[in-house]
Amino acid sequence: MLNQYNLALFKVHCAAVLFGLTGVLGAIIQSSSEVLVFGRVLIAFVALSLFLLVKSQRIIKLSTKDMLIQAILGTMLISHWITFYIAIKVGGVAVGTLGFASFPAFVALFEVLILKESIKRREIILLMAITLGLALITPKYEFSNQATQGLLWGIFSGAIYGALAIFNRYNAEKLSGTQASWWQYLAGALVLAPYCLTELPKVTAIDWFWIGCLGLLCTSLAYTIFISSLNIIKARTAAMIISLEPVYAILIAWLWLDQVPTIRMIIGGLIILISVAIVNFRR
Repeated sequence: MLNQYNLALFKVHCAAVLFGLTGVLGAIIQSSSEVLVFGRVLIAFVALSLFLLVKSQRIIKLSTKDMLIQAILGTMLISHWITFYIAIKVGGVAVGTLGFASFPAFVALFEVLILKESIKRREIILLMAITLGLALITPKYEFSNQATQGLLWGIFSGAIYGALAIFNRYNAEKLSGTQASWWQYLAGALVLAPYCLTELPKVTAIDWFWIGCLGLLCTSLAYTIFISSLNIIKARTAAMIISLEPVYAILIAWLWLDQVPTIRMIIGGLIILISVAIVNFRR
């Protein structure tokens, strides 16, 4: 029998696997990235609404200003997801996922540029290590190369997520993670609806199945078990485990899709992941 601590660790690893699976499903689903994200955010919104209903939690009413803030954050969230799936579809699971894994560098950069916080030596080392890792991952230094385009989309997705993480830090003072997610999922679904509703009849049954898995398992369930584990283990420990998400994604893509990473890609990925893990450990 697992004790509470080991069970919490197991939950976080399960969450990391499910988060890693999002990239693999993005490669499998044939629908466009916009339709894929619309399905994901809509299913996640419905699932979260049911969760709040079961828990008898009321949705907090927001002022017009706060609703506008949540709408902007929701738009940033879907932009991050869309660019991430474009990266996966264009460059493959390994390239897209490792490009996104650079987001801690953008968090550190935005803390300096936006919040005017002083940069620490370990964060300078992190930026240098991630730059080196990305240089190794880059297949060819040509914009015409498809894999290189995928990497750039992944990095762009990481930049959006880094900015979102900064803004959500201050957003957390007003709303819980669940409440903020509800408003942001709603905003994301409303923004995408005009562009995607006409495309939904074209989505195949198998795509709907995988989109359902994406919304229920890789979003709602993954976030729920991740958050529930934070009552037992430290956030720092959880962050280190979640940083393994690209490893799980690459392994699943290797076994399932036969997408074998190159030696350079593995070395570059290890440099990024180890540097992120070290910084998380020292915080």
